[in-house]
Amino acid sequence: MEFYVISTILASVFIIPYALKTFFPYLWVDVQYVGVLMRILFKYVANRRRTPPFFALERFLERRAALSEKPFIVFGDEIYTYGETDKESNKIANALLSQPGYKPGFTAALFMGNEPSFLFTWLALAKLGSPVALLNYNIRSKSLLHCFNCCKAKVLIAAAELKEAVEDVLPSLREQGVTVLLMAKTCDTPGIENFSEKVEEALDTPPSLSLRSHVTLKSPAVYIYTSGTTGLPKAALVDQNRLLSALAVISTYGMTSKDVVYVNLPLYHTAGFVVGFFGCIENGSTMVLKRKFSASQFWDDCRKYNVTVVQYIGEVMRYLCCTPKRDNDRDHKVRLAIGNGVRAEVWKEFLGRFGDVQILEFYASTEGNIGFLNYAGKIGAVGRVHFLHQMLFPFLLVKYDTEQDEPMRDADGLCIEASKGETGLLVSKITDIAPFVGYALNEDQTERKKLRNVLKKGDLYFNTGDLMRIDKNNFIYFQDRVGDTFRWKGENVATTEVSDILSMSNCLQEANVYGVQVPGHEGRVGMAAATVKKDAQFDGGKLYEHVVSYLPSYARPRFIRLQSAVEVTGTFKQMKVKLVEQGFDPELIQDPLYVIDDCVRSYVPLTSDIYSSILSGRIKL
Repeated sequence: MEFYVISTILASVFIIPYALKTFFPYLWVDVQYVGVLMRILFKYVANRRRTPPFFALERFLERRAALSEKPFIVFGDEIYTYGETDKESNKIANALLSQPGYKPGFTAALFMGNEPSFLFTWLALAKLGSPVALLNYNIRSKSLLHCFNCCKAKVLIAAAELKEAVEDVLPSLREQGVTVLLMAKTCDTPGIENFSEKVEEALDTPPSLSLRSHVTLKSPAVYIYTSGTTGLPKAALVDQNRLLSALAVISTYGMTSKDVVYVNLPLYHTAGFVVGFFGCIENGSTMVLKRKFSASQFWDDCRKYNVTVVQYIGEVMRYLCCTPKRDNDRDHKVRLAIGNGVRAEVWKEFLGRFGDVQILEFYASTEGNIGFLNYAGKIGAVGRVHFLHQMLFPFLLVKYDTEQDEPMRDADGLCIEASKGETGLLVSKITDIAPFVGYALNEDQTERKKLRNVLKKGDLYFNTGDLMRIDKNNFIYFQDRVGDTFRWKGENVATTEVSDILSMSNCLQEANVYGVQVPGHEGRVGMAAATVKKDAQFDGGKLYEHVVSYLPSYARPRFIRLQSAVEVTGTFKQMKVKLVEQGFDPELIQDPLYVIDDCVRSYVPLTSDIYSSILSGRIKL
């Protein structure tokens, strides 16, 4: 009997863990994620309850007090400690206080590239209780004015190298009575004041706390602009409460005070500003700041500065994988890569080439109220559906009609939930815990992001505009953006999937896939703007065989447009709107154009005669 009992116990010891691993392979990481969520909630609630009021700025001041001599910003050969950063921001704050036309609390627009002054200035304005609009330094003229006016800013602070861009819109700014400050020691343009000299002369003593006594959790902290892939950018309002919640989330990403974080993404964007800048503040890390992303310099910088954590977004990882292979590709100290938008095949290639780096993929948007974290490390997934996460932040995938460009609804006017494995539109319930603040001075666009009567009459959800899929193991995958997916031959075509297939061909390096309208045809036909690989030539025959092998007939691009470079936004999102508008007319487009020809099994040059035949219907697509 004793032998039987002992044998049973020993068998259980070995069999139960094996059974759990076999039938519930993600149980342990799911349990650990409960702890992650609890830490986020506890940290967020604890910070909200602190007195005096605690905001993101206070977190920096805590770090400055504890880590005054520690390097905070490394920029080329320049090094600024936490203490020095604090003093630099104090000087800017005091210079602003002496500036006619500025008062504490005024909204200011920051027009700068990635440089320490950007960070000093934001901290200075935060100390004065001023919300800050983070302007994309690539925008000009109409777009620049539009973005500036969105936030009702009364002050524009610009980098010296952006003087000409400011001068282009100066008449409009002067009409509005805007104070324009240039981070330069000299400036001879009337209406633009040289601000650097005043900063150098200012005291580095901290401004009075009373200057930001009006700030509450609902007060605007920053305005971060959408990329403008579908028109003029929208200013997403990020209030103090949202910034505080972001700090709580970032604290679980695995960074520590020992880490050196490489920030080469734009500071005007959420990834660089919140995850990079505030990620370092939250964890007491050192930030290596780069003016802009450079694939060729990336790993050399990582080795030079002993970087341990890097960021990525969009196509960054693929750009790194496309650089020439080197013997020292694995010679670095990077242990963690944080970001979103890496494709499964690039993920695998990156690990195979650059070594054992933990990829922490997440899903989030600047204005959105839902996010996912791929805590299980599943390649290709943006996260995992977890019961506690879904309880706190209710969401679902609903069926979407890409032709009508709206969610499908049943006879009662309610949305239809997508089944497991089926692509659907991600919508998230708007609640007190998961609010949607909206866009500054844009009620129309704010309202468009709200979806009503989803599961029952009167409910309210945030429309992410993203098509997702949940597999049988509850992993969630990004499929496409609404508007990117198009319908052809009665089927939905996911542009990212087609783009991935084209990039796997022997001759194409990168492909931006979209749908164009053709007279006499329903839906939109597939087209790709692509670049040719270095030292390769476009081969229409081989490309035809490739797409036929991998893609169903309805998903095969009918038109190929060869470009020297695929146009992307500052955060590496492919631009489609202009391409869609230009269509496939060879008389209007100077780039080489090709059309699929099933008779000769190749992509052939698109001539004016072929174009006319397509329009007249003599050639069927």
